[in-house]
Order: sequence, then structure tokens, then C-alpha cells
Amino acid sequence: MDSNREKRMAGDYVIIHAFHIGDREIVLGENPSGVDGERYMCAFCQSNGLMAGYTEVMVSDDYPELAKLFGERVAEQAEKTRIDLNGPKIQGIHNTPITAEGCEVIGYQHDLHGKIVVIKQEVLRPEYRRATSQLQLCTGGFGASPNSRGTACYCTELCSGKTSCFQRSDILGIIAPENLPQWAKHYLECIRQSEKKARDREER
Repeated sequence: MDSNREKRMAGDYVIIHAFHIGDREIVLGENPSGVDGERYMCAFCQSNGLMAGYTEVMVSDDYPELAKLFGERVAEQAEKTRIDLNGPKIQGIHNTPITAEGCEVIGYQHDLHGKIVVIKQEVLRPEYRRATSQLQLCTGGFGASPNSRGTACYCTELCSGKTSCFQRSDILGIIAPENLPQWAKHYLECIRQSEKKARDREER
């Protein structure tokens, strides 16, 4: 661990190894002053950016034992993620990453509200650098407005419906709905139908 960086803590444990793949992160921590049997810990970590929660925590004084557990959990999570991300391929979705040639590159004068945006590959973790993760519906945020000083853009991933916040600089470009691949048109329609149902419930 770089001594110039602030130590990442999980309670009294300093995180010495961490690996994030898919929807979970696996961490290995050390507490040199921990009581007998609790010097090292291995756990799953999920964070919302403000707070982190740790589950399936295992503790031991045996570092090789927990290092082995850490590796096993990484391997299991990697396999789960591989299976999950193989879904689009099974559905026949062409999931090649979208580049600048495949969209209209934006400038600060563009209004992104309600637009289908393409997230830059390098912003996403390696396993998500593919079209199904790049294509998102921008739903708001100060960064969605043209020439805004704000940078946050709230987006909904077309394929999964998962919501995320990106910086405006994370967005490569936009694609008109009529130019979307068929699978993306389908998921966009699903999102719009869900939004319509939500509005109808609020109006009752």
C-alpha cells in the first residue's frame, strides 16, 4: 500500500487488498492490535459512495487461510459476473464497445435531458466495457443542462434499468433513439413504460 495515500479502513481493520468485479467487492484487512483470532478479516463490501457495508465477514490470525478465502471469493464472484454478462450474448445482442464513430460526440452546448448517452469505455470497470453498459438514458442532473457549471448526470442503464451518476466528462456522445440497435430500442421502451406507470400512479 502506498504510504502517501490515506489508509482505507473497515472498522479497526486496514484494507490491504481489495478486488471489485461485478456487483461486489472482496476485501482483506489487517488489525495488528486485534484480539487473538481476529488479526485478519475477509469480507464482501458494498458501498453507495458515502457508506460501506461489510457482509460474510471471516476473521482469523492465519493470514494464508484468509488469503486463500480472498482468492476463492474473487474467483467465485468473477465466475458469477461472467455468467451474468454472458446473458446478452445468449440473446444475440451485438455487444461490441461503442466508439466515437458510433455516436454523435457532444459539446457543452448540448442538452442531455432525455437523451440516450454513450458512456466512455475507460470510465467503466473492465468487465463492463461493452455496449450494454455504455448505453444509458440521461434523466437529469445539473450536468445534463447545456453550458452548465454542474457536472453530475443521472442516468439509467437501458439493459438493466440500474441508475447511476456520471460526470458530464464521462459521456462520449449521444445516439438518436431511431439509430439504436433493436435490443436497445426494446429496453428503452420498457423504461418509458415503467416511467409512465409511475406517473399514472402519482396522478391518482
